[in-house]
Amino acid sequence: MKETQSQDALRSEARIARGALHLLRKDLFEDAFAFRPMLPLDDPGVPGWRQRLPRRIRRYVRWAPHIVVALAAVANFLLGVTATLDLGSSYHYGILHTPLSLVFSLLVAAPVALTLFRPVGAFWVSFAGFVLAMLDAANGSYDATWPMVSLPTHVVVMALVVLRTRPRLALEMWVVTIVAGGMLSTASGFGYRELLALAVPSAFILTAAAAVRAWREERRHVVETQTATAEERSRRTLLEERATIARELHDVVAHHMSVIAIQAEAAPYRVEHTPPELATSFATIRENAVAALAELRRILGVVRSEDPDAFAEHDPEAPQPSLARLDGLLNSVRGAGLTVEAVVTGAARPLPQGVELSAYRIVQEALSNTLRHAPGAEARVEISYVLGGIGLRIVNGKPSRLATPSPGAGHGVLGMRERVQMLGGEMTADHTEDGGFEVAAFLPVSAAGEAKP
Repeated sequence: MKETQSQDALRSEARIARGALHLLRKDLFEDAFAFRPMLPLDDPGVPGWRQRLPRRIRRYVRWAPHIVVALAAVANFLLGVTATLDLGSSYHYGILHTPLSLVFSLLVAAPVALTLFRPVGAFWVSFAGFVLAMLDAANGSYDATWPMVSLPTHVVVMALVVLRTRPRLALEMWVVTIVAGGMLSTASGFGYRELLALAVPSAFILTAAAAVRAWREERRHVVETQTATAEERSRRTLLEERATIARELHDVVAHHMSVIAIQAEAAPYRVEHTPPELATSFATIRENAVAALAELRRILGVVRSEDPDAFAEHDPEAPQPSLARLDGLLNSVRGAGLTVEAVVTGAARPLPQGVELSAYRIVQEALSNTLRHAPGAEARVEISYVLGGIGLRIVNGKPSRLATPSPGAGHGVLGMRERVQMLGGEMTADHTEDGGFEVAAFLPVSAAGEAKP
């Protein structure tokens, strides 16, 4: 029994070890030098302080991380050259007098700059400089000054790689570096002091970098989730608004189709000795109208099935509202505490029922938004009958007190735009200079539509 348990434990440990090696190979070896450029600061969830900067300066601040990393690479190169010059002045066999002096300086500077484009590859280049520095320290030719330049740079490179990639690379790179350094120190018997000076501080630095990277990933995930939720909410609200428009326009279209069917049925009786061909044509028109009515009812049933209580507060057989009922709407909002003034310009005339319905709903929604979001403000409704259509303008002043939170979805303007676009009109909705809000729309009406509303 104990042997079976020990074998199971060994298998579990082997699976864990294989999984760790697989992750290590995937993160540090597969496509290590793949091109992964660092993008500028465009994340809307990050730059809260950048929004307060002038727009011209803001364009350059987007590249601030790239500039900082590039300057760090230049500074490291100069530091490496300075170290070799100092060594050359103190030791006859200093590193300045070897062809590797420039190579060492580049191995300090190049990985820092390479983190901008190939982060994992930058680690391996820096690791090569770390190994050469440990070998040179083991050689003991210059009092181990070069590792004091190369090892901190290697830590900085690893931290930048973690910030560019994923948190778990912090542990993987640290283990590879410390294990390699320990093997070199054991083989040469020198470099333990430098390795110890690297191991402990680098562990804290990489842990902090991993925590920052994990926090940024979590925040990006939250922003993406919120964005997707907002888009889904907007899409659902748009579909609900279109369903409402479809239900309302059904009555408009059904009315006209019913008139066509009745007139087509009655037309043969208005003329004595109606030709058979004409009677057949009228009968065909009536059949098509009745078939269209049946299809409309079927489609409307599908729409209503998603919202069976859509007409719970209203009589489905009642006529759809029009601008003729505008006074009743204004009296209703006045009774709710809103001071509203209505101005009608131009010669009032009957318009197509769909235009009348959309105009009424736009005024209704705009006044509802005023009641909801601008308590204590005064409103003004302007209706202009012009050639080719009707213009609407609903404007309210600045609220006199804070609005209470509303349980609505907050997409009333979206529904108004949908109605206007359905009729081929134009609409604007924006805040006014005095702190109020204005909705302006134009609904076009064709000459045929005005002749037969």
